[in-house]
Amino acid sequence: MAFDDESIELLGQALASLDEGFANLPPFHGSADLDKMRQVLMATAQRLRDNYPYHHPLYVGQMLKPPHPVARLAYALTMWLNPNNHALDGGRASSAMEKEAVGQISRMFGWETHLGHLCGGGTLANFEGLWIARQLHPGKAIAASAQAHYTHARLSAVLDVPFRGIPVDARGRMSAAALEQAVASGEVGTVVVTLGTTAAGAVDPLPEILALRARHDFRIHADCAYGGYFTLARNLDLEARRAFDLLGQADSIVVDPHKHGLQPYGCGCVLFRDPAVGRFYRHDSPYTYFSSSQLHLGEISLECSRAGAAAVALWATLQMLPLEIGGEFARGLEACREAAKSLHEALESQDRFAPLFPPELDIVTWAVRAPSATMSSARARRLFDAAARQDLHLALATFPRAMVELAAPVRDWDADQITCLRACLMKSEHRQWLPQILQRLQIAATALDAEA
Repeated sequence: MAFDDESIELLGQALASLDEGFANLPPFHGSADLDKMRQVLMATAQRLRDNYPYHHPLYVGQMLKPPHPVARLAYALTMWLNPNNHALDGGRASSAMEKEAVGQISRMFGWETHLGHLCGGGTLANFEGLWIARQLHPGKAIAASAQAHYTHARLSAVLDVPFRGIPVDARGRMSAAALEQAVASGEVGTVVVTLGTTAAGAVDPLPEILALRARHDFRIHADCAYGGYFTLARNLDLEARRAFDLLGQADSIVVDPHKHGLQPYGCGCVLFRDPAVGRFYRHDSPYTYFSSSQLHLGEISLECSRAGAAAVALWATLQMLPLEIGGEFARGLEACREAAKSLHEALESQDRFAPLFPPELDIVTWAVRAPSATMSSARARRLFDAAARQDLHLALATFPRAMVELAAPVRDWDADQITCLRACLMKSEHRQWLPQILQRLQIAATALDAEA
């Protein structure tokens, strides 16, 4: 069975334990039409069949990783209370669990002291990081690589801050030389360093950018929404390892537990190295923060109501899978990386494909060889559809000529960009399923060759 249902019994046991904590209250029973609920749930299950199989190892398309079973159960358990982690009176236990979980993430990056919290995802986490940056460097621009997530340019516009896009090298990493030209003017107040771009998994050269910061005055905001947990992996290449080892020198860090952290959506996290930035969040809400003199999470976040269940699910997962180098969680990341390296090597051996560059994390990208760039893009799109008919679900990504040219997939550059195929090998099971993935890709490609 693809879906875990054995653990449902554990949920019943946990609910009984939770109920004991409120045994002093008078009995209370809500009313619910169970027959109607059954009908609605069955209809819901039918509707949900219209989905890609995100949970299965044959899905290697987008950054969709199934939550750990304990995260699903802890989230479901908490929903019987539905705490709100904005204020302690709305989520007393879950707020404490959030602080503990965020502390573990902070220590993963080498920060014993920090200011940070969970939020709805990487977009809001990055928004808070850039908002603080604007407060500290008013009127100055935000710079990010041309392969950084599109949210940075958009959020800069929301914040009414100038944005500078920095060119990338042939592997999709921010060009340190181009960045130096941008920051030399003194107009840039914050540089977004991406450790794991969402399109190609590229890791920006943090050591070189830190050297630039030593000569110029700017903040470093590390967008590690996708890649942050790889700081625990022992099998990174040297350049990526050097970047992750220096993450603690960034001013702020974003990581998404709902990506590699095995959490349900939405669960993002923003961290600040200097807790003093909390002064920018200060506001007055006497009717909300009256129940305790301890810190309410709403006092250090832009969001108000937030799901306490997300914090409880993360906390529970960290009890099972601590963030330790060499631990079970870290070994899962290493398995993803090994799968990506193996896929890249396998694609290199096939004449019809042109892998762009070796993966730095666990995303693999490749072009389809063709006489022209336009034809290559068209073949990639057809192969995407053909693979789906084999129950192999890939993704498409468009890259500029500068990132594709070294792979030499075409002779005629009749377009400045090429649509490529992309695989996110974010499940540890992908390492064992790689032969199946390659077999189905081969069948799909052979079928297309026959059609041609």
